[in-house]
Amino acid sequence: MRFLYCGDVMGRAGRKAILEGVPQLKDRLGLDFVIVNGENSAHGFGITRKICDAFYEAGVDVITTGNHAWDQREVMNFIDDEPRLLRPLNYPEGTPGRGFHVYDMSDGRKFFVAQVMGRLFMDPLDDPFSMISAVLDKHVLGRDIQAALIDVHAEATSEKMAMGQYLDGRVSLVAGTHSHIPTADAQILPKGTAYQTDVGMCGDYDSVIGMEKTVPIERFTKKISGRLSPADGPATLCAVFVETDDATGLAKRVSPVRVGGRLIEVVPE
Repeated sequence: MRFLYCGDVMGRAGRKAILEGVPQLKDRLGLDFVIVNGENSAHGFGITRKICDAFYEAGVDVITTGNHAWDQREVMNFIDDEPRLLRPLNYPEGTPGRGFHVYDMSDGRKFFVAQVMGRLFMDPLDDPFSMISAVLDKHVLGRDIQAALIDVHAEATSEKMAMGQYLDGRVSLVAGTHSHIPTADAQILPKGTAYQTDVGMCGDYDSVIGMEKTVPIERFTKKISGRLSPADGPATLCAVFVETDDATGLAKRVSPVRVGGRLIEVVPE
């Protein structure tokens, strides 16, 4: 199986990169499944139903979120009824939405997607390690599901890497999101799980993690708070591509993907 996970979509520039880039990449890479982190797609804060529908129309199969999941209050009206939109698994019991789902593909294969949120330098949620392990005990790679992606939405690289090593051999890919900067450590871990500490963002990199530069710089240099607004220049689509073994669900190949914008273009052959 071949699938793509696109990093945090940042505002209008990031949305344009997804809407234009995903259809092209599906053809170019022969993709079977596409997942996108959409938590910053609505002017940098949250996501709306209209944006979700546009992503699905462009060929996105699943959208993950993160700590900005609830920034657009309208999401509370539809997240319970939309299995293609996920929030972190380790939110407290009773939180709207779901943290994982198994998706039936047209050819009969099953694709498992889950998201957990880190706890270092973030909200003190439930333990992401024990919670995802308990879920995977009931959804075994190569037996119940043919591929599995775990998005670790976290600040600390150590926490993301620990999750990758912890789940090695149990899932196809562990990929980090949230910090908006692509890391150069895409690899296949010893037991066969693909891993990248942070996929990066889909947005304008002439920015401060996707935001127009002036206000963030003033916050750091003058302690002046202003209204943050997404940068709206040419966007780079940053993602990670994985090819798995159909029998085991483990990774045979992993590669970063960068298309358009200011970063050097990288697309696997």
